[in-house]
Amino acid sequence: MTSTPTTPTTPTTPTPTTTGTTGTTAVRIPAPHSAGCPFGPPPAYTDAAATAAVTRADLPGGESCWLATGYAEVRTVLSDRRFSADARHPDFPLLVPGSREIIAANPSFLRLDDPEHARLRRMVTGDFLVKRVEAMRPAVQRIVDEALDGMTLGRTEADLVADFALPVPSLVICLLLGVPYEDREFFQAVSRTLLSSDNTLEKLFEAQQELLDYLSALAARKREQPEDDILSRLAVRDDLTAHDVASTGLLLLIAGHETTANMISLSTALLLDRPDQVARLADPAALPGAVEELLRHLTIVHTGLPRVALEDVQLGATTIRAGEGVIAMISTANRDEAVFGDADRRPADELDLDRDARRHMAFGFGVHQCLGQPLARAELQIALATLFRRLPGLRLAVPRAELAFRTESFIHGMRSLPVTW
Repeated sequence: MTSTPTTPTTPTTPTPTTTGTTGTTAVRIPAPHSAGCPFGPPPAYTDAAATAAVTRADLPGGESCWLATGYAEVRTVLSDRRFSADARHPDFPLLVPGSREIIAANPSFLRLDDPEHARLRRMVTGDFLVKRVEAMRPAVQRIVDEALDGMTLGRTEADLVADFALPVPSLVICLLLGVPYEDREFFQAVSRTLLSSDNTLEKLFEAQQELLDYLSALAARKREQPEDDILSRLAVRDDLTAHDVASTGLLLLIAGHETTANMISLSTALLLDRPDQVARLADPAALPGAVEELLRHLTIVHTGLPRVALEDVQLGATTIRAGEGVIAMISTANRDEAVFGDADRRPADELDLDRDARRHMAFGFGVHQCLGQPLARAELQIALATLFRRLPGLRLAVPRAELAFRTESFIHGMRSLPVTW
């Protein structure tokens, strides 16, 4: 589970423009991925990072903002309270032009500052504590085993996205939230709409309202007949409005299955031609570190995390003025050679499951970092280790060049992953 902003219109090839104030080129966000290296950040972002840790960026609506690409600079933007995550701020950098009204109508705690953010976040923190997640591991293992049983029964080929990567985290988050799993096709379709850059504002608002209405009705039923799940615990609280419950449920439901599903499929596709590294997943002692490296290397939020400066802030060699927006590009920060490079092994832009990647920011950083990260780690560890253990002959069923990626979504992922064994 990671932070989930929304994206703009269909990415086009960025055209650098010279800014009169800085003399540097501005990167257009979003930028397209490289066909030859679809797992990494778009080349426009890595090129910018190689030039300067802070540079200019052009947004889809025509506005400009700052782009932080260096590790230290991104940490500062995400942890310094002088940078706001409140998307209702009039100067907040929007990745979807004109979406401020939609955001203002449904501000989840992800898009709020303290104390509002802290008040709402505390309501669900206990459900994602490491101790609680560790107790869930046997249940997650059963879900993974049953998904693989169903995928392999009488078959030698499958779409790993549809048959494994998506069902596993969807079922886990349904159990946690108390959402009926039989409604998965509905909320998965709505989630894809909300995370897609190919939709109009009207479609985005309609999809958001549809899911809010669904969760509001579900929470109302749970208020009358509470069960042992997150929505029930939220619904019976007197200090939360129905909107608070539905908004929090929406955030957890989308983040809880989309991000982990994409990490499972991308990790699998990346590892299928790296048998020497797959072996690390079979070592229980090495497995946690291997997953941290996959999280660092892939960092699936490829459009960055937006913030707005509340006052003047010195960010490296650049002064960010009050009211100026900043995009914290965690994907390039997680490939900062000064932090993750190793001259004796592999550079930071290569996968190395033996690397110490614990300082990565794939889950964000600061007070807004993903509260579901213990669950995401557990799911990834169990899903990947079990998949490669049970299917040692797993391989692609199509040429690698034919793999289809979700380039329209701000969360990087795959449309499908045909495999055989």
